[in-house]
Amino acid sequence: MLRGLLGVGGAVLVFVAWPVANGAWQAQKADAAFFEFRTGERVQLGKAEAALTALDRAVAADPVAGRRLGRAEMLLAATLTPGLGASEEQRSKWLKQAQADLEFGLANAPARGVGWAQLAAARQAIDGPSAKAVAALMMSIDTAPMMEVLWPSRLRLILDNWQYFTPQERERIGGYVVTTWRASSDRRWVAEVIRSPLDELFVRYFLRDEPDAQQDLTQWLARLKK
Repeated sequence: MLRGLLGVGGAVLVFVAWPVANGAWQAQKADAAFFEFRTGERVQLGKAEAALTALDRAVAADPVAGRRLGRAEMLLAATLTPGLGASEEQRSKWLKQAQADLEFGLANAPARGVGWAQLAAARQAIDGPSAKAVAALMMSIDTAPMMEVLWPSRLRLILDNWQYFTPQERERIGGYVVTTWRASSDRRWVAEVIRSPLDELFVRYFLRDEPDAQQDLTQWLARLKK
């Protein structure tokens, strides 16, 4: 009887573990494309499409939050990479699928600061600046406030969506910008995010009480113009 139970237990374990293993195996096929997107290398459209097909299979085999979030990252990379060669119809389809994956993934794994920032960017790309983009951005800041790699994209989202922040959120955002300014040893990224006189006005307003910030920002902006 014991042998029989062990045999049944082994069969159940294989049955349960197979979707996870298959999902991981399929997702691994997208690793090369992920590496190229993340390092800024040129990615061929065919390679991106093959990677997305592999991730579709991974999600079908193991439809958990992590798989959906991984596919969302690839979809956003393919959508937002200039020169990839995808049609506007394809890019729109990818973007909407990325938003759906992020909303599903974050509902089940909410402590993902990068994912919330990606969702804010996806919502803005689909519907323009909005309160929904702000809600995702605030979650990104709440879950990973000092993740340095996210500072430029967050500041860009702040500037684009300023009109949709509540007064309380604006006060918090102002404090966040000051905190990231203080924590940054190289503030070039702040100047690089600024695209217009209005952007500059907002950033200067955020830093209005920070010692030497106005002069430092002026110097960084001047360096970028050279």
